[in-house]
Amino acid sequence: MSENSADVVTLPGPAPVASVQGTLALDLQPRFDPPEQAAYGHHPVADVTPIEAPLRRGLEQWAGRYVQAAVEIVGGDRPVSQLLRWSSREVFEDLDRRAQLVARAGRHQAGQGRVQPVRPRVVGVHTCFLTRSRVEVSAHVRYGDRSRAVAARFVLTTDGKWRCTALEFA
Repeated sequence: MSENSADVVTLPGPAPVASVQGTLALDLQPRFDPPEQAAYGHHPVADVTPIEAPLRRGLEQWAGRYVQAAVEIVGGDRPVSQLLRWSSREVFEDLDRRAQLVARAGRHQAGQGRVQPVRPRVVGVHTCFLTRSRVEVSAHVRYGDRSRAVAARFVLTTDGKWRCTALEFA
């Protein structure tokens, strides 16, 4: 490096650091107005495409039964074969794997039913229609005093049946 002053670049003074640097910039001011209500009932609707209320209610009920069966399969109360026709291969294999892991950890046979002090129960289901043939579902599952969330994606097949193509437990 040469000692020539033309090669030296002077930097400006210190830059202020934003208070939200490295975090989400959230507006934490209180809201005093209630949230807007949806046209389809008591909970807000976040569809990408408009869906009629009867179709929504029907799918919410069906998805609730599907998720109830899925959590019972993972818990060892049902055989995984009960969801075969409504699940993609990946979802079916994942349910089977989860049921086997839980059975091994609990020292019982998967799908044979067992005595449990608390059984899982789906207490809420919400849908978001991406298209008329693709919907994402979130479900609230209670295990006694504890809660879990389940997320699923369902796709309408050419024969008019809904098939689960993604299932996540949280």
